[in-house]
Amino acid sequence: SIQYLAKKKVINMKAYQKVEKVFRRRNHLTHLQSIASWDHSTMMPAGGNEARAQAMAEASVMQIELMESPELPELFSQAQSETSALNEWQKANLREMKETWLNLTCVEKDLIEKKSLAGSKCEMAWRELRPANNWKDFLPLLDQVVQLTREEAQQRSEKMNLPLYDSLLNLYEPGQSSQAIDAIFAKTKEVLPGLIQEITEKQKREETIQPQGPFPVSQQKELAQKIMQVLGFDFHRGRLDVSTHPFCGGVPQDVRITSRYDESDFISGLLGVIHETGHAAYEQGLPKEWLTQPVGSARGMGLHESQSLLFEMQVSRSREFLSFAISLMKEAFSEKASEDFWQEDNMYKLYTKVEPSYIRVDADEVTYPAHVILRYEIEKDLMEGKVETKDLPELWHQKMTAYLGLSTEGNFKDGCMQDIHWTDGSFGYFPTYTLGAMNAAQIFRKAKLDRPEISEEISQGSLNTLRSWLSDKIWSQGSFFSIDDLMLHATGEKLNPQYFIEHLKTRYLV
Repeated sequence: SIQYLAKKKVINMKAYQKVEKVFRRRNHLTHLQSIASWDHSTMMPAGGNEARAQAMAEASVMQIELMESPELPELFSQAQSETSALNEWQKANLREMKETWLNLTCVEKDLIEKKSLAGSKCEMAWRELRPANNWKDFLPLLDQVVQLTREEAQQRSEKMNLPLYDSLLNLYEPGQSSQAIDAIFAKTKEVLPGLIQEITEKQKREETIQPQGPFPVSQQKELAQKIMQVLGFDFHRGRLDVSTHPFCGGVPQDVRITSRYDESDFISGLLGVIHETGHAAYEQGLPKEWLTQPVGSARGMGLHESQSLLFEMQVSRSREFLSFAISLMKEAFSEKASEDFWQEDNMYKLYTKVEPSYIRVDADEVTYPAHVILRYEIEKDLMEGKVETKDLPELWHQKMTAYLGLSTEGNFKDGCMQDIHWTDGSFGYFPTYTLGAMNAAQIFRKAKLDRPEISEEISQGSLNTLRSWLSDKIWSQGSFFSIDDLMLHATGEKLNPQYFIEHLKTRYLV
C-alpha cells in the first residue's frame, strides 16, 4: 500500500536525512512565529496581545517538543557515523543542527513558556509605559523577565558548561566569550573618551545648516524606499513598515523591516531604514538551497550587525554615497530646506556629526560603542546576580555620566527603558552591535582593497560590485564557517578591532 511504502521509505532513510527533516519542520514553525512576531510589533491591536502571547508561547513549546524527540540522540550518533557519505555542506549542517539541538533542549519547557509569556506582557506594557516615563509600573514586569532569564542562564550554564552570561551570549554570538569581549571593550574604552573629545572639539569650529522641516512621514517613506532600491532590497521578498523600535524580522523569503520617523529630521529615519536594509541584504542573500536548515542561517549577530552597520555607517555616511543620494533627498524635500542646506559639504557634516546623546539607535558611530559597553556591563552583572533590576536607573545614570557626560537621573524613557531587548529577555545581544561595527570596518576595508572600483560605483548610485563581493564572501556562506573562519575567509584575518579605530580616526580627524 501507499502507506506501507511511505513508512518503508522513512525507515530506510539515512539518519542524517531524518534529522534534516526534523529541522525542516522546525524551520516552518519559526517561519510562522517570525511573521506573528512582526505583526505583534507593527499591526496587531492591543486587544490581541494575550491570545498572541499564548500562541507564540505554544509555538516555542512545539519547537522544543520536536527537539526532545527520544529518537534524536541516537539519530545524531548514527548521522555522525555517516559523515564519510556527506558532502562538506551536509557535514557543516550536521554540526549546526547538533548545536541548535543542544541550545533548544538545555532549558525546561515550562520555563520557556513562562519566559515567553512574561516577555510578551512586558514588551506590550513597555510600549505604553516608556512614553509615560513610568519606571514604577515597568519595574515589576521587567524584574519577572530578569528572574526567569537568570533561571534560563543557570540551566544553560550547567548543560553547555559555560559561565552564566556566556551561556546567553552563545545564543547570539556562538563561540564568543565575555572574557574576550572584556578585553576588546577595555581597549576601546581606553581610546574612546579621548577620541570623542578630540573630534567634538574639532567639530565645534565647523558651522552647519540644520534641516528645517517639517518632513511629512509619507515623503520620508517614499525616499526610504528609493534608497532601499539603490541598496538592492528585493521588494518581491520583503516590505517596509513602521514600529516603535526599528527592526528587521520575518524570514529570508519574506523579510520585514521597520523604521520610525521624526517629522523635524528626516535623516534619523532614513538612517534607520538603511541600517535595517543591511540586515535584510544578509537575509535575502543567504544560500537558497539551505534556507530550511541551520547551516543556511546567518553566522551570528556580530556578523549580522556588521552588514547593517556596513550599509549605514561605512557606505551611507561616506562622501561617495552622499554625492549621489543628495539628489534623491532634494527631489523629496526641495521645498523644505534652503539650497545651502543641500550642499554636499553641509550634508556630510550633518551625517558625520559627533555628539554624545541619550538614544542608542540615534547615536553617531563614534559615541555608539559607549552605549553598547554600558549595556553590556550592566546586563552581565545583572545576569550574574551582582546587581538587581531595581538598581538599573542609578547604574545607567552613573555610566552615562562617566562615559558620555550625560545625566539620566529621573529620565527613565531615555535611560534604562529606551531599548526593547531586555523586555523579552534578550540578554547577551547588546555586545554584538559593537562587535558588528568592528567587523564592518574590517570587511569594508578588505572589499575596497579587493575591488578598488567600489568607491567610484557608490558615488554613481551602484552597489553591484560591493553586493557581489559581500555575497561571495559573507552572505552565500550562511553558517558554513565558524565566526573566526568566516572572517578569515572574507578578510584574511580574525576580528581585529584596530581597523575600527583607524576608520574613526581617518573619517573624523584627517
